[in-house]
Amino acid sequence: MNKLQVGDTIRFLNAVGGGKVKGFLNKQVAIVEDEYGFDIPVLISECVVIEPAKEEKLEVEEVAEIAPTTETGIEVRDEVEETPEGEKITTCLAYLPIDKKNLSTTAYECYFVNDSNYYLFFTYLGRDDNAEWKTRYKGEIEPNTKIFLEEFDKSQLNEMERVCVQFIAFKTNKPFELKNPCSVELRIDPVKFYKLHAFRENDYFNEDALVYYITRGDMPERPMTISPEEAERFLKEKKHADRKPLRAKKTAKKEKEDIIEVDLHIDQLLDTTAGMSNAEILDYQLQKFNEVMQENLHRKNQRIVFIHGKGEGILKNAILKELKSKYRKC
Repeated sequence: MNKLQVGDTIRFLNAVGGGKVKGFLNKQVAIVEDEYGFDIPVLISECVVIEPAKEEKLEVEEVAEIAPTTETGIEVRDEVEETPEGEKITTCLAYLPIDKKNLSTTAYECYFVNDSNYYLFFTYLGRDDNAEWKTRYKGEIEPNTKIFLEEFDKSQLNEMERVCVQFIAFKTNKPFELKNPCSVELRIDPVKFYKLHAFRENDYFNEDALVYYITRGDMPERPMTISPEEAERFLKEKKHADRKPLRAKKTAKKEKEDIIEVDLHIDQLLDTTAGMSNAEILDYQLQKFNEVMQENLHRKNQRIVFIHGKGEGILKNAILKELKSKYRKC
């Protein structure tokens, strides 16, 4: 078998499809651009050359990669096909299982999606157990494209529980609206990688993917400014709060007719909700509601007022459901 080279057109040995060799990840893995324009890692042993690279063609491609310049030294790039909605930057991380039918053993691929008219210089970072950040990928992504970042297996999931994407946006050879630099930390839930329904239909891939948005329409999706020390303090306080029943606010008298007021606004229950999803916040509020109800079940004619926000009525409806199912006699 001839040695695989950049520019070779190949087909996959044990799978449908093929593409062109763009480069090499290591001695065993090649990066192949498939028919859809995706760069995917493939074992070299799984590649069958059907058209060798032509030396002249390869030479031209290598010169192009260096970035063509004009006589003035200004870099020349291909004209970008822009869209009106692309003037607002939307970006995301997408995780795809390599073998969707075997989620218990499969490895995964991670892609960065740039859904905008801007070039992005970006870094993809991960935080280790010592709260130190390490660069997992750095580079530039073109407008309205996606780029392969890495392949990983389940043994590495714990290393990816906290990730961060930072980028600056720009255009070339034309005026553009200045964008703020972006830095967004995300909590990646390792459990979701074991659940088939977590991988869903999306706008960027033919396959189902687990998508975490970084920005939508220029707005950071989940900017996290909490420090590691604050996060540690919050976790300790939350554990303590989970053990200690809520102290209901009572009036000075202790007669049966006294009204107990319980404020279920989350900022009255916890110092911070950093890292908690909306569902987790609602569960915590309902937990406190049930604690107060259980404490006062033996008190006849006891009046309890639960204070909640107006909002969309999600908490109110959840409380009414609890009352109908658990406290019909109250």
